[in-house]
Amino acid sequence: MPAIEVVGLHKVYRRAFGRRGQEALRGVNLTVPEGCAFGLIGPNGAGKTTFIKSILGIVQPTAGAVRVLGGSPEDPRIRARIGYLPERLHLPGSWTAPAFLRTVAQLKGLVPDAAQHRRLLERVGLEAAQGRRIGGYSKGMRQRLGLAAALLGAPALLVLDEPTDGIDPLGRVEVRGILQEEVRRGTTLFLNSHLLAETERVCDRVAILANGRVMREGRLDELARPRPRWMVRFAPGPEEAVLASGFQRSGTEGVYQLEAEDPVVLNSALDRARAAGALLLELKRDGQDLESVLASTLGEAA
Repeated sequence: MPAIEVVGLHKVYRRAFGRRGQEALRGVNLTVPEGCAFGLIGPNGAGKTTFIKSILGIVQPTAGAVRVLGGSPEDPRIRARIGYLPERLHLPGSWTAPAFLRTVAQLKGLVPDAAQHRRLLERVGLEAAQGRRIGGYSKGMRQRLGLAAALLGAPALLVLDEPTDGIDPLGRVEVRGILQEEVRRGTTLFLNSHLLAETERVCDRVAILANGRVMREGRLDELARPRPRWMVRFAPGPEEAVLASGFQRSGTEGVYQLEAEDPVVLNSALDRARAAGALLLELKRDGQDLESVLASTLGEAA
């Protein structure tokens, strides 16, 4: 059973006085397998937040069908199995973190458990701030509390919209570890983030959304297939011998490129360079990162 299944999803925001509405989603078809870590990426205005609100039942689609965890996103039983962290998180400043979690637990139909809530706050790094009012929290601390609320009840699906916004680099490492733990537990993760490096580290599948349409979707290792090009670093020495062996300058001192799909071609070039006195320091395949995949996809779409 897919965790999320969307067919022909359209969303038009109506405007008053007879003016034409804004078409945010234009026939989106997307299936998110159960238990995977799925990333949704795309430029600003692509329709990512509208898509997320549609699969959560917050926004009513103009057309199309949405199924989440095998049911309707408007079903309270389905909603109780979803953990959600919105992009813009509004928290009651006069409350403490335990009071907030207790209220969220009640809203989800859970029995409040103070000990469990305390462990959850410790897990997201808020153990020292449990007695403070939320109004005194930094943005990063608020994001951590929002994540703790999303994790309440061990949800089957985690939907996170910019979860590390405002969190410092070391904190992002901690959050990434928590998300990876949840995926290993069997939770389906649906992540929307402008931080492509974070998406690349956490997710195994990605969809690129642009102009309200899914432009590309699939496994990350399939979308970012390595090119038949190698990056080679040699110690300072006989550059002429390196160039004569078939390598090309890359623009970085000591680093060269070689187009070679066949390993035999690569090894022959390396043998010639080493025989001429070149000392190999580093060898790696020149693969596309997620940023390159996004840029090329948007370029093709344009």
